Amino acid sequence: MAEIGLSPSWKRRIGAEFEQKYMQNLRKFLLQRKQAGAQVFPPGAKIFNALNTTAFEHVKVVIIGQDPYHGSGQAHGLSFSVPPGVAIPPSLRNIYKELQADIGFVAPSHGYLKPWAENGVLLLNAVLTVEQGNAGAHQGKGWENFTDRVIEALNVEAEHLVFMLWGAYAQSKGQFLDSAKHCVLKAPHPSPLSAHRGFLGCQHFSLANAYLASNNRETIDWQLPL
Repeated sequence: MAEIGLSPSWKRRIGAEFEQKYMQNLRKFLLQRKQAGAQVFPPGAKIFNALNTTAFEHVKVVIIGQDPYHGSGQAHGLSFSVPPGVAIPPSLRNIYKELQADIGFVAPSHGYLKPWAENGVLLLNAVLTVEQGNAGAHQGKGWENFTDRVIEALNVEAEHLVFMLWGAYAQSKGQFLDSAKHCVLKAPHPSPLSAHRGFLGCQHFSLANAYLASNNRETIDWQLPL
């Protein structure tokens, strides 16, 4: 984990975080876990994938996840996304279900959301690493401070963004957002445990595009390659 791995548009804004004590401690913690034989996901080169795929200036929508998937081969640094060839996780199936009902989306056979990230959707997890088979293993180790700085930079420096906050955890991450300056959409989490409490039917995808269009911003093409 090194600042060098961060794209220039983000490095300018949050590069100084890498000199902070909490990030130095986090770096030590990750090294210790790897030396102890822990399988840490995603691979090192993919930890900052969300920031490196969606430059600061290109962000239009922010979708906040909690921490990476903890199954082998699932996490690749984009929230809710899995690489091609990996089974679509249940939460993402519900996201596809809502897209279908909301905008006539045709669900693809994969869970690879990189086209969204390239189109201006920042797929940001609050915690950027995890250990195999151990959900939440790296919560409270410093990542939350780092991703708070990412969200703060967007909140202060950008205008007319759409933040999709699904579930109590994401909503707590976004509690300081300026809703006069941005569109802040809230719904239950799309996991099978809570999707039926209001995620399904939330229409966030059409609402996001309506907001972007009303502010003369290019809308998101939510349809993924099949």
